[in-house]
Amino acid sequence: MLQHLTIPRGPIELAAHLHLPDASDASTALRAVVLSTPGSSVKEQIGAEYGSRLAARGIAALVFDPAHQGRSGGEPRDLEDPYRRGEDISYAIDALTTLPGIDPHRIGVLGICAGGGYAVHTARTDHRIKAVGTVVPGNMGISFRGFQSGSPAAALDALADARIEEARTGETGRVNWLPDTLEDAAAAGLTDIDTTEAVTYYRTPRGGSEHSTNRRLSRSDSLLLGYDAFHLVDQLMTQPLQVVLAGRIGNTGSYDMGMRLWKMAPNPADLMVIDGAGHYEMYDVPEYVDAAVARLADFYADNL
Repeated sequence: MLQHLTIPRGPIELAAHLHLPDASDASTALRAVVLSTPGSSVKEQIGAEYGSRLAARGIAALVFDPAHQGRSGGEPRDLEDPYRRGEDISYAIDALTTLPGIDPHRIGVLGICAGGGYAVHTARTDHRIKAVGTVVPGNMGISFRGFQSGSPAAALDALADARIEEARTGETGRVNWLPDTLEDAAAAGLTDIDTTEAVTYYRTPRGGSEHSTNRRLSRSDSLLLGYDAFHLVDQLMTQPLQVVLAGRIGNTGSYDMGMRLWKMAPNPADLMVIDGAGHYEMYDVPEYVDAAVARLADFYADNL
C-alpha cells in the first residue's frame, strides 16, 4: 500500500511516499525506516525498489525527494547540499513520529550510495534513529575530492570565481551528474562498466524519471568538497550498523567506503557482500535487491 505525503520542512515541503504493509495488526505499531537515496535520485527510483520490498516484509518505509530536487520544494533547484540532505532525513523522522500506526521508538534509516553517507552522518547526532542500514554506501566528500584533476583546494578556488560571476550575472551554472546518453559517455571516453550501467539505469526507461534532472547546481560542489560523511562516526554513531556491498568492485569506491565504515563503527552488526553484483545493479536487479532486502529486514527486525 502506498500513501502520498508532504513533509513540512521549514518554509518548504518534501514530497514523499510511505510504503506500508498491505495487512497489519492495527493494534501493533509498525517499525519504520526512512530511506536516503543516491545523489540525483528521486523517490520513484531506487527508493521505491527498496521501500516496496521492506513494506512487503512488514516494515513501513518512507521515501522522499530531497529538498531542491524532484517534486520537493526549495530554491535554487538541483542543489545537492550534503548537510541539507541530512536534515531532510531528520524532518522525515519528525513526520513519521506523528503518524498513527508508527512506533516513534522503532525508527531506522536505510541509505543507498550517496544516501548511505548522508544516513550515517545524520545518525551520528539524531539518536531517534535506532538502526542504520546501508547499501553500497558512499562518502561524497571523499569521492568529490578524488574526482579532481588537480587539488581540491584549486577546485575550490575555481568554484569561488564561478560564484562571483553567478552573483554578478544572476545566472546559475549547472553540471551533469552523468552523461545524458551512452553515446555522450563514449564520446567522453567513459566506457567503464560502472559509468555504462549508471547511464543505462538513470538515463533510459529502465530507471529514468522525468523528475530526476541529471543536473547539479555547480555551487553544490564546494559543499561536497568539504564534506566528510563519516566524521566522528567512531565516537557518536552508537546504533547497530548493517552494511551491504556489491561484490564486483568497480570505480565508484563504495566497496572501500563500506569496508571503511564497517571498521569505524562502534556497533557493527552485519556485513554482507553480494557476489557478482555491481554497484548500479544493486539499484534494481531483482536477484540482488531481493537478497539485500532479506538481510536488511532481518537486521531491522532484530534491532528495531
